[in-house]
Amino acid sequence: QVQLVESGGGSVQSGGSLKLSCTISGYTYSSYVLGWFRQAPGEEREGVAAIDNDARTTYADSVKGRFTISQDNARKTLYLQMNSLKPEDTAMYYCAADSPGSPASLLLRAGRLPLEPDFNYWGQGTQVTVSS
Repeated sequence: QVQLVESGGGSVQSGGSLKLSCTISGYTYSSYVLGWFRQAPGEEREGVAAIDNDARTTYADSVKGRFTISQDNARKTLYLQMNSLKPEDTAMYYCAADSPGSPASLLLRAGRLPLEPDFNYWGQGTQVTVSS
């Protein structure tokens, strides 16, 4: 059973930085697509960034140049480095995973940011709060 566990959330002031981590277990595929999503109260869950095992990446326009997605295959961990944080970045952040050939994988290969329905495996989330 695939399990994803996020950590690293917290409260920071505007302009600050946080690094989120997502540890992945039970994943038996040799390749993958991984993503970060966020959901603010009353809003839909939106994609933030995605990466695959070929190191293809894509980002939401709202975070380009501020956030960086990366992975450590040996530690089976996904990261999201968030710099120059803004109050509008406040949300619950989720990591997601899926297999090669999945809709998420195909979208990323096409240079597009996958959407929530495109992923099958999800973590429970970690809260990020940015104060002005």
